Amino acid sequence: MPIEPDTKDWTWVLERACPECGVEAAAHSPATVPDVLRDAVVRWEAVLRRPDVSRRPDDATWSPLEYAAHVRDVCAVFRGRLALLLAEENPTFADWDQDAAAVAGRYGEKDPADVADELAARAAAVGEAFGAVPRDRWERSGLRSNGSRFTVRTLAQYFLHDVLHHLHDVGG
Repeated sequence: MPIEPDTKDWTWVLERACPECGVEAAAHSPATVPDVLRDAVVRWEAVLRRPDVSRRPDDATWSPLEYAAHVRDVCAVFRGRLALLLAEENPTFADWDQDAAAVAGRYGEKDPADVADELAARAAAVGEAFGAVPRDRWERSGLRSNGSRFTVRTLAQYFLHDVLHHLHDVGG
């Protein structure tokens, strides 16, 4: 059975703790992103050293390696979205099909050590970018293509939930 694309709207995590992973996204801000990511990267690196990292738990669930490659790319996507929020007035974010990216990027065939290095570099870059945003710019806003409004603050929260939720998914 192929993996079914996730079509859920996860923006509700901005209002309440996630019952699956326990992350309370609203407790975070752009200023907390760098420290949270540094800790998360250490945990992702441990996941990527597992001998079974490329094994899917079932046909409908990504392997830990695929999740890590996804999070690596999420870091780049959110860095781009943050840059857009800071450069333009009320921008609309381009769609990103995470499932198509996983197939095109052949996530499951990547070298885990390479993914660990790339994830660490991209997490450091996006963490630094969020951490550098002055507090008076945290409420700059833009739209996702589905109409969901994000500010710099809520983008940071949503992003951190994604990174930490997927760590939960893989037992990291």
